[in-house]
Amino acid sequence: MSEGIVESTIPNEESQSVQFGEQLNYDAPEEVAKPVGPTTSMAFAVQEWDFGNIEQNSENTHIFEFTNTGNEPLIIQDAKGSCGCTVPKYPKEPIAPGATGEIEVEYKPGTQKGNQTKAVTLTANTQPEQTVLQITAMVEEVEEG
Repeated sequence: MSEGIVESTIPNEESQSVQFGEQLNYDAPEEVAKPVGPTTSMAFAVQEWDFGNIEQNSENTHIFEFTNTGNEPLIIQDAKGSCGCTVPKYPKEPIAPGATGEIEVEYKPGTQKGNQTKAVTLTANTQPEQTVLQITAMVEEVEEG
């Protein structure tokens, strides 16, 4: 175990030195971040959705329904798509225990083509903290002209 004392001298308002020190323990285990506040749980009717065959430059939307299955209000802190083509919308207000909610996912493939798999990662006061929703599609190339 490596230990040391770090000392520093700083001037105060009267140009006198003030000295302080802190003992450091370099082998101390790192603190693991723990959720702040109570946690709950949520359940989705489905966590994967296949849009099937869709065309390039189309707009495709699916609504994932969920239920707060825990005993505390569910707070979704964030929802992120795996790319700019996948945009989630989620409730910003707490979902009461036993209540339901929706995550709307819009997928715009643009010029992508072929089999596509995209993810939406939700961060909430649940254990585990993150839940992943997945969408898939077969994007067909649109002939120009």
